[in-house]
Amino acid sequence: MGRRLPGLCWLFLVLLLTPAAAVVVGEPGPRRHAYAAMMYMGTPRDYEFYVATRVMMRSLRGLSAHADRVVIASLDVPPTWVQALKDDGVTVVSVDNLKNPYEKQENFNTRFKLTLNKLYAWTLVSYDRVVMLDSDNMFLQNTDELFQCGQFCAVFINPCIFHTGLFVLKPSMEVFKNMLHELGVGRENRDGADQGFLTSYFPDLLDQPMFHPPVNGSKLDGNYRLPLGYQMDASYYYLKLRWSIPCGPNSVVTFPSAPWMKPWYWWSWPVLPLGLSWHEQRRELLGYSSEIPMALFQALLYIGVIAVNRLARPSLSKLCYNRRMEKNIMFSLTTLRVVAAWSILAAYIVPFFLIPRTVHPLLGWPLYLLGSFSLCSLVISVFILQPLAVLTIWFGLIGTLFVMACPWYMNGVVRALAVFAYAFFCAPVAWSSLVKIMSSLQNLIERDAYRLGEPNQTVEFTKLY
Repeated sequence: MGRRLPGLCWLFLVLLLTPAAAVVVGEPGPRRHAYAAMMYMGTPRDYEFYVATRVMMRSLRGLSAHADRVVIASLDVPPTWVQALKDDGVTVVSVDNLKNPYEKQENFNTRFKLTLNKLYAWTLVSYDRVVMLDSDNMFLQNTDELFQCGQFCAVFINPCIFHTGLFVLKPSMEVFKNMLHELGVGRENRDGADQGFLTSYFPDLLDQPMFHPPVNGSKLDGNYRLPLGYQMDASYYYLKLRWSIPCGPNSVVTFPSAPWMKPWYWWSWPVLPLGLSWHEQRRELLGYSSEIPMALFQALLYIGVIAVNRLARPSLSKLCYNRRMEKNIMFSLTTLRVVAAWSILAAYIVPFFLIPRTVHPLLGWPLYLLGSFSLCSLVISVFILQPLAVLTIWFGLIGTLFVMACPWYMNGVVRALAVFAYAFFCAPVAWSSLVKIMSSLQNLIERDAYRLGEPNQTVEFTKLY
C-alpha cells in the first residue's frame, strides 16, 4: 500500500498538469501573415466603404483565413468605426495621411487623393507577407496560398497594367522609405493615385513569371504575376452570367466600376446581377441594423401620405381664392404643364435619394416603389390627372426589374437584348401617357374657364398661394 502511494501521487500530478500543458500547446503564436485594407475620410462615400470593409473582413474570418486582419486607418476615422472594427477582431493601425504630390496633374481625380496611404502596408514589418486589398473585393474561397508569393505580386486585369485592388507584398521599412523618397522627387504617376505610382515603381512586373504556389508550402522570392482568378473583374461575369476564368482558382471578385455602381448600393441589383450576392454576404455576416430603422420610418411615412391623400383629396380647386380675369390662357397652361411635369419627376426622384444607400436591394426597391407611388398619388389628386397615365412609368419600372432579374438568360448579351427590347416596346406607351397627362391639364384649365368664365371665353384662372 505504501508503495502504491507515490505512484498514485505521480498519476494525480500528471492529470493535474496535462490540461495546462494542452492549453499551452494549443495557444496560437503570433501570426506571420495578414490581410490588410485601408480606410480614410474625405469622400462622399466614406460610410459605404466602411461598411464594405467590415463585410470583407468578416468574410475572411468566415473562410477560416489563417492570418491577421488589419485596417490601415487615417487618424480622422470616427472612433466608433474603429471600435466596431476592433470588436470584429480586426487590428487597426492609425496613420497620418500621406501628402499626395500629384494633386495638380490635369487628369487627377480628387477621390483618389488619399489612396497613397496604401503604401503604409510596407510598414507592417511584424508580418512576413501581407495581402493588400481594396474594399470592393468579394471572396469566394480561402486564398491563404497567396502568402507563398514573393516580394511583390499583382494581377493584370488590363493586359498591360496590373491592378492594385489586390496585391501581395513583403513588408520592408527600407522599401517604404524609398517609396517616400520617390514621391518627394515626383516619380511618374499616370493617374496620381496608388495604382499609377505602383505601376511606375514596379515597371517590369509584366515580364515576371506567373505565380504557382509551391506544393510544399514554401515561400517564393522575387516578383510574380498573379493569375486572373484572384481578381476577377465583375464584367467578365456579366458577359457570360457565370464564371469561366481558366487561369488560377476563381477566388476573388472585384468591382472596378463607377463609384455609384459598387455592389453595396441597393440599386446595384438587378442592374448588376452580382449585387445581390454581395448583399447576401453582408446579410449573413453583418446584418442591416443601422439601416432598418430609417427604412421603416420612411415606409410608415409613405403609407401615411397615401392615407391622408385618400381622405383629404387635395386639388387645385381647393387651393385657390380671389379668382380674377386672366388675359393669357396659353401662359397659364404652359405654367401648369411645367409645374405638373416637375412634380411627376420629383415623385420618382425624391424617394430614390431618401432611401439608405446601403440597404438590401430586396428592401430598397419595394421602399422606392412605395415612395414613388405615394407621391404620384398626391400629384394625381392635386392636378386631377388620369391615374394610369401618371403611373405608367411606375408599372414600367416594375416590369424592368422583372426583366433584369430573370434568372433564365443564356448569357449577358441575351439579357441586354431583352432589356433593350422591353424598353423599345415601352417607349410608345410612355409617350402616350405623357400626351394624356398634357391633355388632362388642358381640360382642367378649359373646364375651370367654362365654369368661371364669360361667354366671350375670357378666362379666369385659379391663383395658387
